[in-house]
Amino acid sequence: MLIAIGAILKWAVTAQVNGFNIQTAGTVVFVVGLVGLALSIMYTFWWSSPRRDVYDETRVVRRPPPAA
Repeated sequence: MLIAIGAILKWAVTAQVNGFNIQTAGTVVFVVGLVGLALSIMYTFWWSSPRRDVYDETRVVRRPPPAA
């Protein structure tokens, strides 16, 4: 969403405002959106991968049969 808003502000808006550059703000929003996209892709594929160091915590207790 931020990428689309930043692209619109950067390349589609032609209005001029005193003291505020809309195209620069669009570039900043666009870059923040790209960084967020990159972080979400890294989280999805690398950080949330199944852990290989997970141990099974179950215990098996064997008791001798009762004395007759």
